[in-house]
Amino acid sequence: MTRLSVNINKIATIRNARGGNMPDVFKAALDCERFGAQGITVHPRPDERHIRYSDVRQIRPAVGVEFNIEGNPIPSFCSLVEEVRPDQVTLVPDAPDAITSNAGWNTLKNKEFLSGMCARFKALGIRVSLFVDPDPAMVEGAAACGADRVELYTAAYAENYPLSPEAAIATYLAAAKAARAAGLGLNAGHDLNLQNLAFFVRTIPWTDEVSIGHALICDALYMGLEQTIGAYLAELKK
Repeated sequence: MTRLSVNINKIATIRNARGGNMPDVFKAALDCERFGAQGITVHPRPDERHIRYSDVRQIRPAVGVEFNIEGNPIPSFCSLVEEVRPDQVTLVPDAPDAITSNAGWNTLKNKEFLSGMCARFKALGIRVSLFVDPDPAMVEGAAACGADRVELYTAAYAENYPLSPEAAIATYLAAAKAARAAGLGLNAGHDLNLQNLAFFVRTIPWTDEVSIGHALICDALYMGLEQTIGAYLAELKK
């Protein structure tokens, strides 16, 4: 079954908006695990507007499920990854002022840089995933860089799903087939939700992991965190 990794950035956003430690991000990470999440994802940014580097250091040794750190491999991020040794690092080419991730890597133009990053983290036993658009050429480029997995940027899928699920997923299916042919693991993330998740994993059942944060936390405002995680796990089982 496709695994659910809960991105807890938005919980940190709420905390940071008021100051203090409410909600408690560390407790939330442990609760997500207790409620059935099979992974915890964090995406620290240079301005620490949500997850802070100190959060990462506190959470990493406490969780028993897979720990995934996402981010642009700037020097401070790389040093953090080397310090805490996550199970997986997902490299994302987001600009410092980006509100959220909005594009995948061009793995062909950035081959030399990404190859070095993959080798650097894999030498420490960390699985490396590259965030890419649903383009078979970018997927094949990720394999040439030495990545272990790709994470497909699913914003376009989510946007077009209400119009035609089959059309929305066509490019993703092609990219996913390219990943499988190249021997890469497959992750997916961005704007996946309770409406579009089941169709995605039913169409691409070899998806290893989905990382979901914004939609899941929004649902939790109404349903509660435990019930929401259960609902997402149920969608993955359909």
